[in-house]
Amino acid sequence: MTRALIVIDVQESFRARPLWEAVSDPKIADKVNRLVRLSRERGDLVVWVLHHEPGSGDVFDPALGQVRLMAELERADGEPLIHKTSHNAFTTTNLQQLLTEHGIRELTVCGIRTEQCVETTTRVAGDLGYRVTFVTDATATDPLAHPDAPADRSVADLLADPRTLPAAEVIRRTEYALAGRFATIATIDRLEAAAAPQA
Repeated sequence: MTRALIVIDVQESFRARPLWEAVSDPKIADKVNRLVRLSRERGDLVVWVLHHEPGSGDVFDPALGQVRLMAELERADGEPLIHKTSHNAFTTTNLQQLLTEHGIRELTVCGIRTEQCVETTTRVAGDLGYRVTFVTDATATDPLAHPDAPADRSVADLLADPRTLPAAEVIRRTEYALAGRFATIATIDRLEAAAAPQA
């Protein structure tokens, strides 16, 4: 085993936010399940990551009960579950130590949000020397507000603002930024095809 799948922040916290109605892929858990099945079939390590902000009083505060895997996901016995408080999955966790102990040199990453925690984890992993595959269609994100937009406006106002960056554009830009520098960009279909027995 030299590969690991890192599933980042596919948690109920996001579904508890009003912005979830604008998410790029409300069925993200189904896509992640496909990757998890593929990884298990290949004998790869599967690592689950949850974001939490203790004491924040919002959906990422573990005291409020939303910091848990989305209900559709099933973590198998023995699969590590780590909690992070930074955008990337390395800085505030023992992830690198865990990967080193398992002899992992290649990572596949997926999760929420495409350009935030998943991309940041990918960049750090690349800098640490891992070969990273970024599975774009197993990530999800939201439209991004213009930096000058008020923080407290409604989802409808966010979507109506012509300065808002649509989620599809956020994903496209993330692919451009990572490809050939920090990761190989892949799709679930491509990975499943590559793993299928040759006739």
